[in-house]
Order: sequence, then C-alpha cells, then structure tokens
Amino acid sequence: MVKIRAKQVKVPNGELQIDAYLAEPTGEGTFPGVVVIQEIFGVNSHIRSVTERIAQEGYVAIAPAIYQRTAPGFEVGYTSEDTALGRQYKDRTKADELLSDIQAAIDFLKTESNVKEDGFGAIGFCFGGHVVYLAATLPDIKATASFYGAGIATMTPGAVNLRSPAPQRSAALFTPSLELKIP
Repeated sequence: MVKIRAKQVKVPNGELQIDAYLAEPTGEGTFPGVVVIQEIFGVNSHIRSVTERIAQEGYVAIAPAIYQRTAPGFEVGYTSEDTALGRQYKDRTKADELLSDIQAAIDFLKTESNVKEDGFGAIGFCFGGHVVYLAATLPDIKATASFYGAGIATMTPGAVNLRSPAPQRSAALFTPSLELKIP
C-alpha cells in the first residue's frame, strides 16, 4: 500500500468553483488519474475513504462535488431523510453540466505534476455510477467502473424520458443481484 496525502481543493469550471476531495500518493513519479463520483449523499466520509483507498493503490484520485451548482457543501449520511434530500438534488442535475464538471476535474488533474498526461478513469456509485457511465463518452476517459448505476437504462439527468447514450469506451457495470432497491 502506498502512502498518501489528501486535501480539499477547488476545481475551476468557468465561473464555478467546484469543491473536490483530492487524494494522491506521496512518492515521486507520475500516476494515473481517477475521478470518483459520489452517491446521492455528497462527498461524504464514505466517498472520501474510497478516494483515499484508490490513491493508496497508486492513483491520483479526485472526488468533485457534483451538486456544487445547486447544493454547495452538501454532505449527509444514509437515513431515509438523507436519501429523500439527496434525490431532490439528483433530480436537479443535468447531463451536460455533470460532464462539464467531470471534464473540469480531469483538467485540474492535468495541471498536477504527479499525474500522467492521458488515460484517465472514473468510478461511481449509485447515481454516481450513472454519471460515470455518461463520463465514458468524454475523450479523456479511457475506462469507467459503474457500481449499481441507478437509472442508466431509463433516464438521462435533466431530460425527460431520455435514455442515456451508450459510451464509446470501456465501461464496466457492476450490479449486485441481491440489491432490491437502489436509491
């Protein structure tokens, strides 16, 4: 396991400053970049832990706050009230803005001297799994891992009854068979 450091950063995207959690190896060299996309609960302690664990495997990982436009600083736990609130913010997202924010996170990583210049990946959970499925359409994304990506087959964020486009790159979809309900 690699030693890491982690910190909060701001990712510029035009006039918007996106809060993000960055975790990176402390050793010398360059490392691949991975964008970590939250569940509906924000960049909470669980997502920060995932981001750190990815860095411990030798990646520079960044978790941008995908609700920055509508709910800056949003971070909750896993109660039914938290789920209801997280869904409200999810319903306010738009695919083009989500993709723009992910590209901004990639562009931020490109400015870091310890990040390899190409070959970025993305990983997401629940709604974040759906978002990384969309991110697979970005030219800089070479691989994605979508864990129980909610709504992929039935909707696109910000659109009514529009199915998400198929990615043009590698996308691994992981859906547990015992999962009865995905928030």
